[in-house]
Amino acid sequence: MDVCPSRRIVVLKLGGSVLVDDESYRQASRFLVRRLHKCSEEPFVVVVSARKGITDELEKLARGITSYPSLRTLDLLWSTGEMRSVALLTLHLEELGVAAVGLNVHETGFRFTAGGQSGARVESLSGELRRAFDDHSIVVVPGFFGTLVNGTLISLGRGGSDLTAVLLAEELEAQQCELIKDVGGYFTEDPRVHSNSKHLATLSYERALEMAGAGCDLVQPRAIEKARSAALRLVVRSLDDAMPASIVSGD
Repeated sequence: MDVCPSRRIVVLKLGGSVLVDDESYRQASRFLVRRLHKCSEEPFVVVVSARKGITDELEKLARGITSYPSLRTLDLLWSTGEMRSVALLTLHLEELGVAAVGLNVHETGFRFTAGGQSGARVESLSGELRRAFDDHSIVVVPGFFGTLVNGTLISLGRGGSDLTAVLLAEELEAQQCELIKDVGGYFTEDPRVHSNSKHLATLSYERALEMAGAGCDLVQPRAIEKARSAALRLVVRSLDDAMPASIVSGD
């Protein structure tokens, strides 16, 4: 697979299934450096989730204080997990000599015109994000969150970092969006459970949505639907360069 399909910005997403402990941030930074060397003239936007399990831990913490926390307050608490990931990954990239910068949700300017996890629509992206490419090869941003026009944080539902990456790829006119998971893309069955499962090198948006409806939570369904409406190719892969990848598209 050609890892440099265009001369445009590349959008990659690192999910919680990949960011499982402190060492995984170092491994992810090395993966990004390898990609940067292959595509030295292309800037990267890296969307990160909170470390695996952190969102659940924070919700448990909140519900230990009150049985009925407001969604607004939960979003505020949850966002600390994503921002920790942004800072840690950026620090590891800086240690490797990469010109990287981490942005928070407000600096990204990822704004929505409507509230609610199912009703949010992108209104704008700030110039801060675009200007960051003037001096940096990699810009790290939090997934799972945007803001309303009044500045209030809003979460995008479970798996929302997938949707963040797709929306950013569309806004930045990327040719494709890469979603980094803990498996090498789509299989006919979960390869961690079924040793005879078959890898799917390519599949349609419709097939991916059917699999999601059948319980495959590899990619958030809303992210697949948005990619389909934007005709945006999704590459679902792992950090292991030797592993296969799956391409989800309309082809």
